[in-house]
Amino acid sequence: MATPFALLKTSLVKKYWMSLTGIFLITFLIVHLLGNLALLGSNDGNEAQIAFNEYTKFMTTFPLIKIVSYVLYFSILFHAIDGLMLVAQNKKARPVKYAHNKPEKNSIWASRNMGLLGTVILIFIVTHMGSFWFKYKFTEMPIDPMGNKDMYSIVVLSFKELWYVLLYVVSMAALAFHLYHGFSSAFQTLGVNHPKYTPVIKKVGYAFSIIVPAAFAAIPLVIYFSN
Repeated sequence: MATPFALLKTSLVKKYWMSLTGIFLITFLIVHLLGNLALLGSNDGNEAQIAFNEYTKFMTTFPLIKIVSYVLYFSILFHAIDGLMLVAQNKKARPVKYAHNKPEKNSIWASRNMGLLGTVILIFIVTHMGSFWFKYKFTEMPIDPMGNKDMYSIVVLSFKELWYVLLYVVSMAALAFHLYHGFSSAFQTLGVNHPKYTPVIKKVGYAFSIIVPAAFAAIPLVIYFSN
């Protein structure tokens, strides 16, 4: 009988875990985007600053959100590590390339480079967490007029740095390609594969992979080019 640890090493189980954590992260992206859009609100009377800092405070103090956040951190790490292991396992299973093999005719570029895309996204997440989450949790921060930690000013200051804006935009492009393949693949792996629903899921996935990363990328661009 296979042990739980042995089962976790199989590519099938890895794909299921990748799909489940991927769907969870897709949900998080929607919530996170809605919160980040507060950065683009009117700053007359510090409205954008106060709204974003209230959102940040809620996300870091509300008990249920805090629990979900720790699940999220685990999911990100598990999704990234599991993905890299799956890529390595697949390469090991196909160590020899056929002379006339043309993968571009059998799969899209994103599906063949999920490991690379995931690595770019992981580097971005580590940088992003260090720039914002770590500062919020473990450093002295300015205080806004409402008495909350002024994460708004920290974010805006970061988005005035060209290198960070470029990193953000490139990472969102990688996320778009990652979602382009991963969105529909996650549902297919979990067995949601039906002639009636699969085309709809693919269309929703394509739209999601364009709209959400583009909206994320637009935020630092707007702030960088604003006065």
